[in-house]
Amino acid sequence: MRPFRTLGYGVAMAVTAGYMALGTVAFADTLDDIRASGVLHSANGLMGLKPYAWQNSDGTTTGFEYDMLQYIAKKIGAQKGEYVITEWTSMIPGLKSKRWDIILSGMAVTQERIQGGGIEYSNPYVIIYDTPMVLKDSPIKTMADLKGKILGSTLGTMDSINAHWLVDQGMAQEVKDFNDFGQPFVALKNKQIDSVILDQITYIGQKDELKDLVTVGEPIFYRSKPEWAAAEGNAKYKLGGIGIGVRKEDTRLLEAINAALAEMDKDGTRKIILEKYNIWAPEQAHLMKE
Repeated sequence: MRPFRTLGYGVAMAVTAGYMALGTVAFADTLDDIRASGVLHSANGLMGLKPYAWQNSDGTTTGFEYDMLQYIAKKIGAQKGEYVITEWTSMIPGLKSKRWDIILSGMAVTQERIQGGGIEYSNPYVIIYDTPMVLKDSPIKTMADLKGKILGSTLGTMDSINAHWLVDQGMAQEVKDFNDFGQPFVALKNKQIDSVILDQITYIGQKDELKDLVTVGEPIFYRSKPEWAAAEGNAKYKLGGIGIGVRKEDTRLLEAINAALAEMDKDGTRKIILEKYNIWAPEQAHLMKE
């Protein structure tokens, strides 16, 4: 993310000696580094997925998360935000190994990711839920019609948990998990699967690309894995809320991001951005349980 220069032996020894002479050395943390460089780097595991983030023919980037990234970057003292494109499953490992500063890329906040993944999250900035998607000529017209059918979702997501839950309940036959968010729709178009289980925001983006894409049945709100049910019950956020991931040690950065998100609500920017991309709905007004 930032260039690392190897010091020559003599220079390194001199620097070390200087540190030892000082006795106590003050090290800059991530927030200081971001402000010094002027750039807030975020992992992006879903580039090209509208309306989250995508690149235009002129090379510019668009999307509601991109707009939020720019707002937050400026509020915390940087000049701009930049994406580091990666695979979805590498975002948390890459954050912990300091390949990027944050994860602002459609990742729902869960206790499994906080406790098991070893990172922290900001307050949510949008909430998502699943809706089964099929092609208009599909025989699937209701949730009951999913029985015996093949579902497609994305590996490592809460959408995949919902898809597998449908199979466990006998409401579908099997799930095919893909490595990104575009492949399930390609598989649906090629009749390799019968329905895509992803969130309503993904549907908003994909329906412009696939004119014959429709939703069926009722919304499927996110559920926790049984082993995390108690922890999720005690959490302050609503399950399905998407937040910004940071390393556990970056407490100042997290505080700055939460302050920026609060300001985004206070000045109306969050609603303006979500309305711009046709995402705003009544459930977006309150993302915390209290």
